[in-house]
Amino acid sequence: MSQIGLLSESSLLILEDKKCHPNHSAIMSSALEKAEKLIPAEFRMISGCKDEQTSADVSNVATFKLPDPAGQAGGACTSAMLKVLYADHAKPDKDLSFQEVLLAMRDVLSQGQYAQIPQLTSSRPLDLQNQFSLVPDNFSGTKRALLIGINYVGQDGELSGCHNDVGNMMEYIKDVHGFPESNITLLMDDGQHTEPTFENIMNAYKTLVASSQAGDAVFCHYSGHGGKIRDDGGDEADGYDETLVPLDYESAGQIRDDDLFQALVGEMPAGVTVTCIMDCCHSGTVLDLPYHFVADGDATSMPANMSIPDDFDFTKLTALATNLAAALAAGGGTNAAINIIAAEAGCGSGCVIL
Repeated sequence: MSQIGLLSESSLLILEDKKCHPNHSAIMSSALEKAEKLIPAEFRMISGCKDEQTSADVSNVATFKLPDPAGQAGGACTSAMLKVLYADHAKPDKDLSFQEVLLAMRDVLSQGQYAQIPQLTSSRPLDLQNQFSLVPDNFSGTKRALLIGINYVGQDGELSGCHNDVGNMMEYIKDVHGFPESNITLLMDDGQHTEPTFENIMNAYKTLVASSQAGDAVFCHYSGHGGKIRDDGGDEADGYDETLVPLDYESAGQIRDDDLFQALVGEMPAGVTVTCIMDCCHSGTVLDLPYHFVADGDATSMPANMSIPDDFDFTKLTALATNLAAALAAGGGTNAAINIIAAEAGCGSGCVIL
């Protein structure tokens, strides 16, 4: 796990006091302020299932009427999403909202007898009735994408559909959302592209961050194994970190949610809109985003804006941001938003690093 900085006792008391404050609007305002400071960019993530669920391979993507009928398998989440948004190689006749997309994906998965439940998390409260799009209305910059597909060829637990997922998703974002192929990075274990090893995946995320600036639209897609491993930092309520499983996981280890925060979520500049699709097991909170919508059987309607679950704890994100600020300072780097958090947490350059 990435090292965790310890918050001062007074900072923890302040956080706890705000959590228990009787004024709900003040609590929500405080939560939004924390989210904006800890996560400068606007992140939205659709995941294939809750943390405790497993994803599934679809034995034949043709049953989902994907644009590549020659593909012999695909991830259930990716296939369901593309059936809703890109069936028969065309966008839907009418624009769909975020809520409609998630609920339609749930129906597609249910019809295919898949138990997994898609969910949406975000770094900002999101109006679920807004049109689903990878590019915001105020877009003024560059579109970039990173697509990762791992079949684990020749290994135990080999998958068969993740390369197809990447190919289908690439066609969708080019055709419907106008992402130029020159700005799309592919990582696949197919012998033709950069291999999706631990180092290469982390470097790809860091390169994406370094290339982005306010006004840009970024899309990330991951299709492969996801996992849960024992949390060795004491910052997970369930005692486990959610992970992505790189090609070389046996030698390099798995990519923890903490690693993703420090490389991608906490570092992406303000003003960038990032949409992530995580088609893997145990992916519900792999980016640790505070606002949640779960498309389960009870979610036929929602308030206008997503809300932060009562049990969401900002302490972990604050500690990660503090530690990231310390690492940047030690390396001569800077991130204004995260340094602000470190100062407000009472740690600054005096943080205790485990």
